[in-house]
Amino acid sequence: MLFATIPEKSHLYCMTPLAWAMRAAGHEVRIASCVEFVDVIARTGMTAVAVGTNDGITEAMTAHRETQVEEKVSFNELDPAKLNYQDELARVTLAAYGSAMYNEPMMEGLVDFARSWRPDLVVWDPLTYSGPIAAGVVGAAHARSLCFADVWTMKRQLFLKLHEQAPPEERHDQMAEWLGERAEQFGGVFTEEFTTGQLTLDPLPDSLGIDTHARRTPVRFVPYNGPAVVPDWLSTPPERPRVCMSLGASNTERYGGDFVSKNDILSAVAELDVEVVAALLPAQVREVGTMPDNVRVVESVPLHALLPSCSALIHHGGFGSYANALVYGVPQMTVTTTVADQIYRGEGLERQGAGLLLERSQVTPEKVRDGIARMLADDGFRRNADRLREEAVSRPSPGAVVPVLERLVEERRTAPWTV
Repeated sequence: MLFATIPEKSHLYCMTPLAWAMRAAGHEVRIASCVEFVDVIARTGMTAVAVGTNDGITEAMTAHRETQVEEKVSFNELDPAKLNYQDELARVTLAAYGSAMYNEPMMEGLVDFARSWRPDLVVWDPLTYSGPIAAGVVGAAHARSLCFADVWTMKRQLFLKLHEQAPPEERHDQMAEWLGERAEQFGGVFTEEFTTGQLTLDPLPDSLGIDTHARRTPVRFVPYNGPAVVPDWLSTPPERPRVCMSLGASNTERYGGDFVSKNDILSAVAELDVEVVAALLPAQVREVGTMPDNVRVVESVPLHALLPSCSALIHHGGFGSYANALVYGVPQMTVTTTVADQIYRGEGLERQGAGLLLERSQVTPEKVRDGIARMLADDGFRRNADRLREEAVSRPSPGAVVPVLERLVEERRTAPWTV
């Protein structure tokens, strides 16, 4: 079983429990990514494989920090009445460009490793489009493991409908063209399974997910936050409601910094009768100034150990923070940029009465404070978060999904591509 992921922790961490389950079931497991990422993979307890070098990705993303707040990188709008072909074409083109930045450095290496190791199944994170190509080269089955709401597939379905209606001279599909060219070099032909997988593993509760044409199976999100040690202070229950703030890793590590003011938000929330825990990266901690006495600033505390004691979570919209809070029934305040599916997921929590959403342009410390005060005062937020928790943890465990993937191998293994 070969897992393939772009070098992003949140994507890897979503797949890690499934990789453990595969190994526990007796299968040989490898996780492949760029050489810069293999140490992160190895710390999950899995065997890592380096399949290329992508040492320029962080520099490129930091240089284009503004892309996190541009509308063209947003995949949140799914109402067909609000979409037009030219805007969706621009979004597909940008997505293909970004996907190539991640995948091109690892594609040749992933194919070479697949040829030598001959996996029966390739499990790929939703942006690792080199995964289905490597699977095709050796005739392996392949499955896509989601680490966000499946806005990518729904957006593609909507784009293809607009594409069919566009004048012939305006019809372009950069994603299909790029993947088709790369597949052809290895003897394959593009199909839509390059974007959906032969099977999609979906961790979101049905009330928060997206119903697309992709064949899918539910899987429980099991929190994994990397190597962790539980601090002593967590053994003592909080005397006041505990509010956690976590702003994730990607903005700091990839884009050169967070998009909201940590100091201002922490100081404002501390005005409430609460205990505030800022669970931050070391680089984020260094940016935090002197805080009120009821604010605890800590480095790298595992969310799965911290959140069970929390009454609310403030986060940046990343899937890891969001899904951890779902599993522990914690109401969420999302303060996010418009990138990817983060607005969609924040709006979903609002619709379900389990959270509040502030898009970055709307964020003020006072609005965050008042939102937290509202969630703590209204028991409905906790009840609805508990309801979503029950839905989330009722999905089949990764161990229960292993037989599903074994059957996929039996059904979908094919002859390898030939050039």
